[in-house]
Amino acid sequence: MSETIREGGCGCGHVRYRMTGEPIMVHNCHCRLCQQQTGSTSVVNVFIESERLELLQGDFTDHQLPGGSGAIHTTRRCSRCGTAIWSHYARLGTLAAGVRGGTLDDPDSVTPDVVIFTESKMPWVPLPEGIPHFEQYYDFNEVLREESCARLGALAARRKAGEG
Repeated sequence: MSETIREGGCGCGHVRYRMTGEPIMVHNCHCRLCQQQTGSTSVVNVFIESERLELLQGDFTDHQLPGGSGAIHTTRRCSRCGTAIWSHYARLGTLAAGVRGGTLDDPDSVTPDVVIFTESKMPWVPLPEGIPHFEQYYDFNEVLREESCARLGALAARRKAGEG
């Protein structure tokens, strides 16, 4: 059986990337920081191990931004048009990336596992049916598939050992 391949890129076409395999998890985040950093109501982050993510063309500028935890994360943007392509968050460093779902060629190919920080969502934005939602964050072990939790655990162990 072959692995799922998804490709995507920036608004101007300079950056192209490929993701191989299924995401660890997909978040739809409505926190104020995501709203400010995207200029939108929320962001969809498709989390995947960095070794499953390949830059096919183009280059980035890196931007240090605060995350919801207060820790700094690095957002990689197209060096030409500034589209945010993915971020590396403090907890997992460069071992995993949160790819912006809207940059996928087929953004419909991913569905959020959870909707988070609904306490700050715009009041006119409806919550999707059938997807767990939380006012703030959640416990991975209570929501995600066992395989996703195992993948996160493996990444956390590597990070603790000094990788990424």
